[in-house]
Amino acid sequence: MQSLAEKLNSGQTVVTAWSGLAVPILSELLARSGYEAVTLDLQHGMHDIASARDSFAAMSGLNAHRIARIPVGDFATASRLLDVGAEAIIAPMINSAADAADFADFMKYPPRGRRSWGPHRGAMLGGQDPQAYFASANRDMLALAMVETAEALAALDDILAVPGLDGVFVGPSDLSLTLSGGAGVDPNGAEMTRVAAEIAARARAAGKIASIFCMTPEKVQESRNAGYQLMAYGMDMALFMEAAKNAAQKGRLPGS
Repeated sequence: MQSLAEKLNSGQTVVTAWSGLAVPILSELLARSGYEAVTLDLQHGMHDIASARDSFAAMSGLNAHRIARIPVGDFATASRLLDVGAEAIIAPMINSAADAADFADFMKYPPRGRRSWGPHRGAMLGGQDPQAYFASANRDMLALAMVETAEALAALDDILAVPGLDGVFVGPSDLSLTLSGGAGVDPNGAEMTRVAAEIAARARAAGKIASIFCMTPEKVQESRNAGYQLMAYGMDMALFMEAAKNAAQKGRLPGS
């Protein structure tokens, strides 16, 4: 199986599920459902290091890539998530090149960064011995900085130029909120669509990965056409509610 980095850097596209519920078997079910990757959310979701460790283990061998989003500014947790098996880390609220450099430092081993050594669980899940893991880690462990504020958009070219940063991840809800001056959240609006296309073009021109959160299947295809390679679509809570409502309606007796 190709690594996530190999797929994205060769121009392939990947759709990831989004997991906020800290229940490892649900992460496993998402991996079994046909998703190419599962992203665990430690920022707004309920995941922590323990649930991430167990979720990644539950997904092992299912051909779904392991991604996580860290809390704001918690770059030490990025290193710990890599140690327990993450292949990519999404860091929120990266608003400057300095923020991006700090994040990349915790993602990469020396001389590129200052990540500490200790990836025994991650190497095990990847089927690698420690030396093989080390040889490929700086290439294969992806650092993705979120672009979700006007400040980040203004600093985008500087952020993209940071060594060790592999790409950006657009958060259209927060970005639309900040670009509107706090007037509202409009992730699917025309202005956000225009800005998202611009970010993808600038990321690809810089040789970096473009990724984004999508609210609808139509946005997944639109984003793919705009040059995005990693698209998040489908939150576990929403998927569960939709399936449960559908089953309840189908199972309800006439007249009940």
